[in-house]
Amino acid sequence: MAESFLTDTPHESTAIQAAASDARPVLEAAGITKRFPGVLALDDVSVAFYPGEVHAVVGENGAGKSTLMKVLAGAYRPDGGQLVFDGNPVAFTHPSQAQHAGISIIYQEFNLLPERTVMENIFLGREPHRFGVIDYKKLEEDTRAVLEQLEAEDLISPTAQLGSLSVAQQQVVEIAKALSFDAKVLIMDEPTAALASNEVAVLTALVRRLQARGMAIIYISHRLVEVFDLSQRVTVLKDGQKVATELTSDLTMSRVVELMVGRVLSDYFPERARPEDIGEVVLRLRGASNDALHNIDLDLRAGEIVGVAGLQGSGRTALAQAIFGVEPFREGTVELKGQVEMMRTPAQAIRKHIGYVTEDRKYEGLALKQPINDNIMLTLRTLQSKLGRAFQNGTRGDREMALELARRVDVRSPTMEREVRYLSGGNQQKVVLAKWLATDAGLLIFDEPTRGIDVEAKASIHERVRELARAGTAVLMISSELPEVIGMSDRIIVMWDGAIIGELPAGSSEAEIMYLATGQKAVEETGSSD
Repeated sequence: MAESFLTDTPHESTAIQAAASDARPVLEAAGITKRFPGVLALDDVSVAFYPGEVHAVVGENGAGKSTLMKVLAGAYRPDGGQLVFDGNPVAFTHPSQAQHAGISIIYQEFNLLPERTVMENIFLGREPHRFGVIDYKKLEEDTRAVLEQLEAEDLISPTAQLGSLSVAQQQVVEIAKALSFDAKVLIMDEPTAALASNEVAVLTALVRRLQARGMAIIYISHRLVEVFDLSQRVTVLKDGQKVATELTSDLTMSRVVELMVGRVLSDYFPERARPEDIGEVVLRLRGASNDALHNIDLDLRAGEIVGVAGLQGSGRTALAQAIFGVEPFREGTVELKGQVEMMRTPAQAIRKHIGYVTEDRKYEGLALKQPINDNIMLTLRTLQSKLGRAFQNGTRGDREMALELARRVDVRSPTMEREVRYLSGGNQQKVVLAKWLATDAGLLIFDEPTRGIDVEAKASIHERVRELARAGTAVLMISSELPEVIGMSDRIIVMWDGAIIGELPAGSSEAEIMYLATGQKAVEETGSSD
């Protein structure tokens, strides 16, 4: 699980930043303007990209990120301004010109041929020949050499059919293809959007290797945790204009969000619960422990959102999974609405009206090739089956209930029969939320509820979660994005080393959370007791 954290202290890559700032930009956009009928997509945008630096470009949907990337990669010709590559003005008329010059782009939808081999995809149209035919031995050797540069020779075989590879492996092939062109600039458009959580670390390592080789990497992402983990510089776009370009070490997540949305963070999140809105204890843990968690004491109340912060391996997801019965508590007491209830399985938790929105919605929360209707009703059917009740698939009541739940969480789709894989990330997450609403959950656990979705969709999810709390649902919300934890929570618990290291009130600062999350408090307390 990727759980890096923002701090208000200098970023670990300060030395890289200093070196990059002394270098000449490898690629510059100077006063770039791009118009489409009725739309000014880019308005006098100027930004410079340096060798050996990861430069993140962020902004809401429609901010101009993709348009700028396509201009840089030669897919669009600008209507005004100038591109400068390696110190020379350039005017690309086709992506192949940019690619051969040394600028490669990896789109969310890969530009690969699934029926061809890895080596054929990497060197398509540039295969080595011998006696007038393709020299497959040399092609395999060249491919292996490129993969070795990425330390991926054991991960992917040059002769493997591309269609047999995972999404993460196909992404490595795209990167290898860029390397084969001796790319000096690599543009990555939402590179982790289609990756499972365990695959993100592989990509992160690859990006750092490319950076160490001196490549300039332009990294577009909605995931601010990744932005702060990987980048040395951030450019924020809004409504086709550049709002700011800053060193990552000079920013906080809160500040980036404010620049993206054009207003202060306190105006971005829904109003918190009032004390009189918070009800009785729904879940009470006392001394709850398993292999990953130690002596957890926690109360969750109706109408309250409790945020969970912590570093990678701190136990945040382990806590969610224990409550939901995935990896149950083995010791201590668990009370649900005053009754002792040690959840042994997810099915038991569902029967007790506990819902769990996992961090990996595509692989754990949704049936991607099934329509919205079926996804929303999936958990309810499972629940009713466990209870021994008949549930007729596809009935009018089934469809009407799914439609009502979809409207309640504002799923936007022309039809309820649309396969979920074709929805945006924000709408996919709303379908997951609607699925749990169908079970009338009294306790909902959210693990990274807005990961990988744009700012506008995040605001919609935030409002839906707060509405659930207002209706009396107890909410436990895990997030790696500190602005989200601070903006949404009525209380914040911070985890470290499998335990709750502290609790903070609503509105606490990022610095206060980090003091606990990094174990600094625990170290100080240990030192004072020696």
